[in-house]
Amino acid sequence: MSLFTPELLDSFDSSIVPQSEADTLPPVIYTSEEFLEFERRAIFDHEWVCVGLASRVPDPGDWFTVDVNEERLIITRDKEGVVRALSSVCQHRAQAICEGSGTSTTFKCPYHHWIYGLDGRLLGAPAMEKTENFDKKDWGLPSVLVEVWQGFVFVNFDADADPLAPTLERYNPYLEHYDLSNCRCTDTVVLEDMPWNWKIMFENFNDGYHATKLHEYIQDFCPSELSTFPVPWDDDSNVIFREAGYLHIDAGFNATHKALYPVFPDLTEEERWRSTFALIPPSLCLGTAPDQAFYFIVRPKTASTIDVEIGTLLHPNTFEHPMFEQLQETAASGIQVFVDQDQDVTKKVQVGLNSRFAPRGRYSWQEESHVQFNRWLVKRYRERWPRD
Repeated sequence: MSLFTPELLDSFDSSIVPQSEADTLPPVIYTSEEFLEFERRAIFDHEWVCVGLASRVPDPGDWFTVDVNEERLIITRDKEGVVRALSSVCQHRAQAICEGSGTSTTFKCPYHHWIYGLDGRLLGAPAMEKTENFDKKDWGLPSVLVEVWQGFVFVNFDADADPLAPTLERYNPYLEHYDLSNCRCTDTVVLEDMPWNWKIMFENFNDGYHATKLHEYIQDFCPSELSTFPVPWDDDSNVIFREAGYLHIDAGFNATHKALYPVFPDLTEEERWRSTFALIPPSLCLGTAPDQAFYFIVRPKTASTIDVEIGTLLHPNTFEHPMFEQLQETAASGIQVFVDQDQDVTKKVQVGLNSRFAPRGRYSWQEESHVQFNRWLVKRYRERWPRD
């Protein structure tokens, strides 16, 4: 029997009504491999997926590979300085051309030495001169759409997709004084096979309700009741965010409750009294604090496992601080407390969602972001729901 019944589709309706009336999404959509496969086709094949920072390819010839929705892509900067996303599959015998990262003027398939340019054009194909009706211009590497926003690289497999940036305008004013494109990133960390669904990761990241409950003591400076949800939000927006107010200026997510790194110099006083937490589904979670920005790039592997890339963005001058390494160590230990607590509950939520007693719960006003996320999801579920 198919999971994709009219009844399941109709059941989403109660999750997209106003927050005071809404309930959570059906548990099965967090646990079913069949449903994840539907999401891969309905969402990840058509939406803008974040693959990393543009600063990873600062110069022409720089490249790195990344797996996106079960496809290996090469993210590279070509000779004209344009960031591109190319398939890593050689168009001769489907050999993976490269992996990891590097710098080169061309890409050479190790199997039969077909050579491709940084723009994907096939430049050389040894011993193909006797092959009839073979023209190198027809055999370049397939490419996908690329857009760079605030220093993050996004790709889209849908050649007809609308641009991403206009759908994120609501959040830009909150980032203007961070100048993220020119920030420097500390060493990123990739957590593999985290045992929960990708949507649980998104919900937890932007959940103000648990801030001073699960994170009692360490986050008392940023209480749940100071969460606010900017309006308007509509179904054409691709960013869902909230403001998280502080009890004192220049707060920080560590045991001191104070910013450890130097505060971004252009922030207004208002901006120094808050964090923001934003979802840019289906892949990027982005947050700000007075001394840093931080991001999580989420990559689903199974219905119940994900990989997560975590990074911190700092003002370039911060790296020149005479005690930078000590500040970084202290900051990392503070964040680890949050990470450990969040990992524990998200793992247990995934277990609970498999129970016959898993509820469709009700939302607190401090969970307004969840209903907005539901609306984002359900719109796409409806557009591409399997039809008999």
